Amino acid sequence: MRYIELTAEAIEQALNDWAPPSSGAGVLALLPEAEKEQLPLLQSACCRRGIALVGGIFPALIERQGFSKKGAWLLYFDQMPPHFLLPAINVEGRPAVDRLVSAALSGWKSYPADAPKPTLFMIFDGMLPNIASILDELYLELSNRVEYAGVNAGSETFQPMPCLFDTSQVVGDGVLAMLLPGNMAPVLEHGFRQPEHAMSATSTEGNRIATIDWRPAFDVYQEIIKAQYGIALTRENFYEYAVHFPVGILRANGAVVVRIPVALAEDGSLFCVGEIPENSMLVLLQAPEAGANGCIAHLADNLRGIHGDLAGAQLLTFYCAGRRMHLGQGAEKELAELHMATGVGEMAGALSLGEIGSTVRWGYPMFHNATLVCSPWRLA
Repeated sequence: MRYIELTAEAIEQALNDWAPPSSGAGVLALLPEAEKEQLPLLQSACCRRGIALVGGIFPALIERQGFSKKGAWLLYFDQMPPHFLLPAINVEGRPAVDRLVSAALSGWKSYPADAPKPTLFMIFDGMLPNIASILDELYLELSNRVEYAGVNAGSETFQPMPCLFDTSQVVGDGVLAMLLPGNMAPVLEHGFRQPEHAMSATSTEGNRIATIDWRPAFDVYQEIIKAQYGIALTRENFYEYAVHFPVGILRANGAVVVRIPVALAEDGSLFCVGEIPENSMLVLLQAPEAGANGCIAHLADNLRGIHGDLAGAQLLTFYCAGRRMHLGQGAEKELAELHMATGVGEMAGALSLGEIGSTVRWGYPMFHNATLVCSPWRLA
């Protein structure tokens, strides 16, 4: 891992210092939105050297236990793992999952039969409306042949922006995926507590909740916030409070999948980051304070339980943009706490617009909001 300025000189120096020992080398690059115009410099440098390049553009990067809108992270591979970039994933004529499964199986077959299970690490364009459905269908096809992890790239303004790239192109509406080695299994955590009162999403369409318990979604959301927290929610202050009071989808295994409301329609519908299945059971959540409910300690314990001692290691870390919006400066407090709790030497990553994974090992891959996703960067 190496954090660099995105200038021609800094890119050349970083690649010279690395000097991969053989052909077939590659780089996963993470860029902040503010630096997107500098991407051609990195593409050109990698192209000249015959280095495979893939990556994503995010609202900000994680650097020195804080957030930065400058520079780039370069994550090196002496031998690039199987990878693919699929633009326009929802193009008519061929289901998205067919393209994903075909590409993933092609890479999976190249792994030795006795090797640890690889991780299918995916970066989606955050503007795709059906990521959760794609994950459901993907798991039905691939099952437990791989671990699952991923994040969403794009702009924090939620405006369309090409945000996935390789050596020659920058695309949107798609997915970038890599089959990472088996010793990089991810861990995901959000630290939300499940309240007792549940309700039903009686009418939904994609990421839109039209009705809850057969009434306009905003009316019910408004009433519960008033009853439980004493807050008089209105259309005018909706955007001030919504990030602090997400809804949770109750899963059959007891897990809660967080959905942050990001828009309110004239008819009282709520739009969230991520799909909400019709008739799913919902709870109103209160976003926790920094480190509350043992979130960071639990994340660190799970990382050690799966990967052993992390002292001095490198940790790939993604942090939800909605979580940072809720916590403000408390988000950096959580990053510092994670750094201390794990004992890692360096954390690299980005601010994400939704996260993919499971809160339990070998679990079903789900699309989340408000979480942290971490994986040790171990390539040997």
